[in-house]
Amino acid sequence: MNVLVLHGPNLNLLGEREPEIYGSKTLRSINEDLIQLARELGMSLSIFQSNHEGELIEKIQQADVSGILINAAAYTHTSIGIRDALLTRDLPFVEVHMTNVFSRESYRHHSYLSDVAIGIVSGFGANSYLLGLRAIYGNLTQIE
Repeated sequence: MNVLVLHGPNLNLLGEREPEIYGSKTLRSINEDLIQLARELGMSLSIFQSNHEGELIEKIQQADVSGILINAAAYTHTSIGIRDALLTRDLPFVEVHMTNVFSRESYRHHSYLSDVAIGIVSGFGANSYLLGLRAIYGNLTQIE
């Protein structure tokens, strides 16, 4: 069971970017936590971060995986292209956000991904990723 973890724009700056909103944990540390949990669950991960929409779309199109865990960051609210790529692959995916997007600016309340995701985890900081990975694991083990 291999899962693709996608991190969208500006997430490479976690730990230094707006720590009062996103916390002090770095993306590297989040990825290490994800890898550890995946091992415990008997999963493998492919992890990718990009600030470029097209690179994220290409990863989705080319990935040989069972499911996807995605924090599309700002692209959540703007990218029909990422939505279309996810729909084309017809893989289960979980949408993840570190912050509670509904307690933030109104433009963050709309997601192009939510209605086609199997679920959304939002508002638990770096732990949102771990909760999301557990959710995709639960979904995949019901299928297999």
